[in-house]
Amino acid sequence: MDFPELPFAELPDDAIEVGRVGEAWGVKGWFKVVPFSSAPDALLAAPQWFLLPAERGAKSPFERCVSLEVQQARPHGDAVVAQAQCVQDRAQADRLRGARIFIARSAFPRTQDDEYYWVDLIGLAVINREGVTLGSVRDLLASGPQTTLVLAGEHGGKPCERLIPFVSAFIDQVDLAGRRITVDWQPDY
Repeated sequence: MDFPELPFAELPDDAIEVGRVGEAWGVKGWFKVVPFSSAPDALLAAPQWFLLPAERGAKSPFERCVSLEVQQARPHGDAVVAQAQCVQDRAQADRLRGARIFIARSAFPRTQDDEYYWVDLIGLAVINREGVTLGSVRDLLASGPQTTLVLAGEHGGKPCERLIPFVSAFIDQVDLAGRRITVDWQPDY
């Protein structure tokens, strides 16, 4: 069976890459997804995924952004398995392998109070209680029982990296609208 025509789509302005398509799973068109998060809530909740061709590897059945209507998605070990409306068999599912999956940030499930998506924290300015700018969030690390902010900043006129545990003992306020995090942290820590 030939691969069905996937509808071309514009990648939303707020699109976030959340995973990639893995191998076919079963014979009825299901496929595995390798999520970029250990809690792939957005993948499981979004009914529409946007796919871009794999950056390397097998040739993709599409050359630009396409839309994929997801019928079902559920956790399966460390991965997610999914079924899409237009993918009918194992051969079609296998042709999607390597495709990059994007979801509109606006389609992510709402968070609870004091919960944040990492993607929303990247780039925020980090300022201590005294008003000293410590840097901006470059990355986050999952380090066992806590998450750690990785800041790119300066100290003594030289570039430096700071690590601040993302726990209430050190985080006073996260202001997403104001694009800043206020912390109880000193520049020389």
